[in-house]
Amino acid sequence: MKPYRALFRIRFANSLQYRAAAIAGLTTQFAWGFMYILGFAAFYSANPYAFPMTFQQTVSYIWLQQAFMAMFFMWNYEYSIFDSIESGSISYELVRPMDLYSRWFTTTTANRLSRTVLRCFPILIVAFILPAPFRMVLPAEAVRIGLFFISMVLSLGVVVSFSMLVYISAFFTVNSAGTRIAVGVAGDFLAGGYIPVPFFPDALRFAVELSPFGAMQNMPLLIFNGGVTGDALVRGLLLQVFWLVALVFVGRVLMSRALRKVVVQGG
Repeated sequence: MKPYRALFRIRFANSLQYRAAAIAGLTTQFAWGFMYILGFAAFYSANPYAFPMTFQQTVSYIWLQQAFMAMFFMWNYEYSIFDSIESGSISYELVRPMDLYSRWFTTTTANRLSRTVLRCFPILIVAFILPAPFRMVLPAEAVRIGLFFISMVLSLGVVVSFSMLVYISAFFTVNSAGTRIAVGVAGDFLAGGYIPVPFFPDALRFAVELSPFGAMQNMPLLIFNGGVTGDALVRGLLLQVFWLVALVFVGRVLMSRALRKVVVQGG
């Protein structure tokens, strides 16, 4: 574990240097956050009882989503991994005395966390001081905050392990751009990145909640805003654990098969 802890610290510190990109991302996320909230406000003003969440719950959902976008969104790939596979420089990775799956998992996690740290605090501070009803509100129960952080960790694990499947798919394609785009768009939509999952039609929502996408950003955000309680909350946390274990297992199996057949051309 010591080499991976060192690798995590190095990649985390390296990603913290990109402050200009973080500022640009902050500006974009503030703009999108306000746009989403104002758009939902227009619908709620017409009939506030026609939606599965209150307006305050929706506001908290959106601000948390913007604050932790770098952690949750599928588009936040580690593009150097795709480049190493497609260029053949993966050969250097294969001769290092480290498990390749664990190495990629560690670097992806470190990069997602570092980009999140640079952006989340300003967004959360502003979200908590905005005037009502656009202000984000803390949960009434302290235990819910604890469950939120537990779910966040599990959610990050599910997102990273799902991203690992996208990286591994590059071994079996000439160009990974199509896979990245398709998975990025579909994954972010199904995880609630564009519309909160509770707003989906009943059949689609039920399917999504049982899928890996329902175990991503959707669960911690619903725990925070009170959108899921009781047995549904426990079931959601257990599904997160299940999908984390399942995706890591499938990813390792596919990685093993890919590395047995990989051919690096050139010299």
